Amino acid sequence: MRVHDDVIARGKKTVIRRKRMADAADEYRWRSDPELAQYDASRPVQVPFENFLRNWSFDYRFTDMGGRSFAIEDESGRHIGNLMYYNIDQTRGEAEVGISIGERDYWSGGYGTDAIIALTRVLMARGDILRLYLHTLDWNVRAQRAFEKAGFRTCGTSWRDARTFVVMELWREQPVASAAAVVTA
Repeated sequence: MRVHDDVIARGKKTVIRRKRMADAADEYRWRSDPELAQYDASRPVQVPFENFLRNWSFDYRFTDMGGRSFAIEDESGRHIGNLMYYNIDQTRGEAEVGISIGERDYWSGGYGTDAIIALTRVLMARGDILRLYLHTLDWNVRAQRAFEKAGFRTCGTSWRDARTFVVMELWREQPVASAAAVVTA
């Protein structure tokens, strides 16, 4: 049975919830996968699980990770990925969002779009966020389509570590896609 007070938002296909210590094993598996690391423009984790867990556990307990990084579950409660917001600029009223669907069986099934819509609605309802933005690799057309379905629009490009990223944004006055219901945290 799912703990209901850890739910941040619900979509039609996903539940966004606070992370749990039990999520560390999935995250380690995903972050150790070379193909998934390419989608995140990062290097795969190569430390033993015990070292990863020690660092993950510290972040989980002593940082604001719990308030800004969430797990994505499918309808049956399976942890399929992660969603977060960061780089918050309170003066400008904006934050960056990121998502990763770690379970390949859920790729191209609308789960990412559904999850990003659910989080977007919650963040926009807070009142202090005027703009959400993200960076996705220029070759990751699947992600770009998912973000477009959630209401994000391309606003430029950026470069980091010899990679080109498409920058996309969503302003509060833009319509947010209607795939998710809001649950307040």
